[in-house]
Formats: sequence, structure tokens, C-alpha cells
Amino acid sequence: MKSKYILPLFLLIQILFLKILPFFPDYVEGLYSNNLYIRISNFSRTILGKIPFSVGDCIYAILILSIISWFWKIRKTWRSDWKDHLLKILGKISVFYFFFHVLWAFNYYRKPLFEKMEIKREYTDADLLAFTKRLIVKTNEIQFKITKNKVKKISFPYSQEEVFKMNLNGYKNLAEEHPYFKYQTLSIKKSLFSVPLTYMGFGGYLNPFTNEAQVNDLLPMYSFPLTASHEMAHQIGFASENECNFIGVLASVKNDDLYFQYSGYSFALRYCLGIWKFKNEKVFEVLKNQINPGILKNYQESQDFWKKYDTFIDKGFHFLYDNFLKSNNQKDGMESYSKFIDLMINYYRTRKF
Repeated sequence: MKSKYILPLFLLIQILFLKILPFFPDYVEGLYSNNLYIRISNFSRTILGKIPFSVGDCIYAILILSIISWFWKIRKTWRSDWKDHLLKILGKISVFYFFFHVLWAFNYYRKPLFEKMEIKREYTDADLLAFTKRLIVKTNEIQFKITKNKVKKISFPYSQEEVFKMNLNGYKNLAEEHPYFKYQTLSIKKSLFSVPLTYMGFGGYLNPFTNEAQVNDLLPMYSFPLTASHEMAHQIGFASENECNFIGVLASVKNDDLYFQYSGYSFALRYCLGIWKFKNEKVFEVLKNQINPGILKNYQESQDFWKKYDTFIDKGFHFLYDNFLKSNNQKDGMESYSKFIDLMINYYRTRKF
């Protein structure tokens, strides 16, 4: 066999392998997520964690420029040598695909968190209503503790670098109850691509090749700890977006600092309100009237922020990311972000806030 066919054929083998992998989540959990991945992750974060800028973002920038340069270079021979060029592209994708999965993405196929934690997924409207009311009371209480004024929005007193370090406290407290959420070796950074990231409609992302967590540094600060905490959940091996929202909220609300607790509780409350707005507008209005005006001002701050960058670009990227998630064992796609409320309701069924 000619060598130029080897990598494209390997890509096909990888795709077939990933079609079978969802049937063996316990093996992925034991051999990869709780074993090989932990070693890879700790090594990457130890090497790159102390570098103040995102190495992964720099690599992506070089990669994008290289791709553009290569396509420009072959523009005149594309028609005559299209087969060789296509095999080269498939070969490069094959290598990329292999490292993407080995370094992080096999986590998409691990045992679901609700099974690991023995949490039910089902809930009734009555459960949702009771949970939303509890969230309102708790979020109101924290907002008033901080501001001493129900009408005043939360203004964050910490820098973004301080937030990254302080998030460790929440993960430490969470790991005391659930050891599999243990987080070691900080490697979380402000994204060098925060402006394009905002136009794409994303608050952050994990680089699967360097295991650096990138956070959009333009975000409203009251939500910054939660977003950083979500990306840190990806770093410790949880790929599902709903699971990372769930872990991110838990790590935020278990933080000793009130501002971090507010970031977590207000995030969960906002999702609950979104569900009620879709389900029952009257119930939504009743619940909204029970929330301190200062909290609603923070929500408006977020809404105004995203509206400023709202273009066709974010809709296009959300469509692409929706299909990316679906192709990686997350059948709910972008909707999976809101599915963490299932976990929250059932987790707190027998626990106090």
C-alpha cells in the first residue's frame, strides 16, 4: 500500500472505533478518564500552567496562518493534483483527530455523571418550581449580604487573575465531599482571542491539546468565576457541557467567598427562569417579581453585553458547535448546556443550599 493512503485509512478506522466506543463507558472511565487522562492532564498543566499567556491560543494562531499559507501555495495545482492534495488534507485531519481524542476527547465517552453520582434525571414542574423558589431565596440573601441594598447590582472586587486562584478553594471544598472533582495544578488563562470568542457567542473553551482553560476576559465580572469554574471542570476530564455547568455551579457555591457563591447561584437561577419563560410566562413573571432588583440588573448587564456582539456569526458557530457536540456522543447538542438543571434539582433534593 502506498504511504499516502495510510493516514486517511487510519482516519476511517478511528471513526469506526468511535462508533463502537459508546457501548463501553465503564472501560473508558476506568482505563482512560481515571487513569491515562489524569496523567496527561497533570503533565500538561504542570509544564504550561505557569506560563502567563495561552500557549494553545498561540499554536492555534500559527496553525490557522499555516493552513491559509498552504492553500494559497497550492491554489494553481488544486485542479491538476486534487487527489494528492485531498489525501494530504485527510492525513492531517487523521493526525489531528487522533491527538484530539487521546489527549482529551475520549472523555466524551466516559460513564455519565448522573450514574456515577447516582442522581436521577427526571423532575416534575412542581420540583422545578420548588427548586427555583429556593434559588431565589438564596440568591436574594447573598446579594443583600454583599450590597446591603436590594436594588444595587453586584460589582466584583477581584481581578481576573485573582478569580482563577480563588476558584481553587471551591474545588477543594467540593472534592472533600466528592473526591473525583479534585483539581490540581492551575492552568487557566485569559483568551488571546476574547473578541472573536465573544462574536462567536462563547464565554470560554478548553484547548484539548495543551489542557489550558481559556476564559473570555470581556465577560461581565459577576459571571466570571462560574465561567472559569466550568472550564476547569473540562480540565479534570468532564466533557459533557451539562456536567461542566453542574460541576461549575457546585464549585462556585461551595467557595468560601460570597461573590463566588453569588456567581454560581445567580447562574443556576437564570437558567431556571429561562425554562419557566419557555414553559409558562405567568409563572415566570410571578417568580421574577420575587427577585431582588439588583440581581435583575446583573442579568441585564449580561444581556446588554451579548446583544452588543450579536451578529450572524454567533448563530453560525452555535450551529457548528451544536453538530460537533452531537457527533461526540452528546445527543442534545447545544441544548445540553441547560440540562444541568436536571442534575441540580435532584442533587439538592436531599441537601441544603
